[in-house]
Amino acid sequence: MSDVVLVTGGAGFIGRHVVRALIDGGRRVRVLDALIPQVHGDRERPVDLHPEAELIRADVRDETAVRAAVTGVDSVIHLAAEVGVGQSMYAVDRYVAVNDLGTAVLMQALIERPVRRVVVASSMSIYGEGLYHDVEGTPLETVERMPPAPGDGWDPVDRRGRPLVPVPTPEWKRPNLASVYALTKYVQERLTLTLAPAYGMEGVALRLFNVYGPGQALSNPYTGVLAIFASRIANGARPLVFEDGRQRRDFVHVSDVARAFLLALDHPAAPGGVFNVASGRDRSIAEIGREIAAAMGRKDIEPEIMHKTRIGDIRHCFADTGLARERLGFAAERDFREGLAELADWVARQEAEDRVVEARRELETRGLVA
Repeated sequence: MSDVVLVTGGAGFIGRHVVRALIDGGRRVRVLDALIPQVHGDRERPVDLHPEAELIRADVRDETAVRAAVTGVDSVIHLAAEVGVGQSMYAVDRYVAVNDLGTAVLMQALIERPVRRVVVASSMSIYGEGLYHDVEGTPLETVERMPPAPGDGWDPVDRRGRPLVPVPTPEWKRPNLASVYALTKYVQERLTLTLAPAYGMEGVALRLFNVYGPGQALSNPYTGVLAIFASRIANGARPLVFEDGRQRRDFVHVSDVARAFLLALDHPAAPGGVFNVASGRDRSIAEIGREIAAAMGRKDIEPEIMHKTRIGDIRHCFADTGLARERLGFAAERDFREGLAELADWVARQEAEDRVVEARRELETRGLVA
């Protein structure tokens, strides 16, 4: 079997970086991507998709196309998915169909034509709230919170009203699926890790945290938060920040993510594993809004703190990256501020349609903002 890698969703933001890394490393690459308008506009082929990549424009749910795509490949990186916590809460059929049925179609094709290894893109969203400690230092794997009453804080508390302390979230934390998107990503992960070894293949899942970098879909209001903020700022508008802006996340550059996929594809310790892919550094969302504004030369634009929450959102989740470091030798290398400067430079050369207010109204109309 020839050394060809199939990358589903390979024309997307992360996919294009993975494809380039694979080809630069001497691999041949086949891409299966539907090129949906919400992400790609009306392009027939993204201009920054590596010219040596073979592109099959087809839906991952198309059994005939998927069977053709897996023929003659050595391994698969499965990135194809609808992405967006908020949108998943009302476009339920679309998210479940693409993410879960699409993965089932892919795995069915691989049962008939097994490959060496399948690496699936999972998500930090499956954790729900990250790991917390109570005041005695006891780990709490399943933390839920209600929207606060007037005057209350946003952070989770214990039954006695005492604050809980967010700590880095390891892979052993019990999943707590707080959105349709999270549910579908967990199904993608489990389908891969269940079926691959049953048919003589190796399966690996990477739980990606907040990925940023050049190439994100700036006109897609359900893409990563940094791209959404950058799109607003590029149009002279203030980034919209839910809650009080102090919720904390972990941001990892897309070049580090691409490197993690290559390690997961080849490292002998990867099969059967689930690994966090993140920077290991947490930052508040309001801080992120100010930093990207500064990087874009717009320190005059301050985030708009909305003091509202979206159903399905969580308060704090940032990564414990120890397992990926120990098993795969992976650690994020890209400096955050250098990455922001690169993103700002790229945004300055793009046209970005700001559709965030439209998306917020859609959520509010459906009662998904409290």
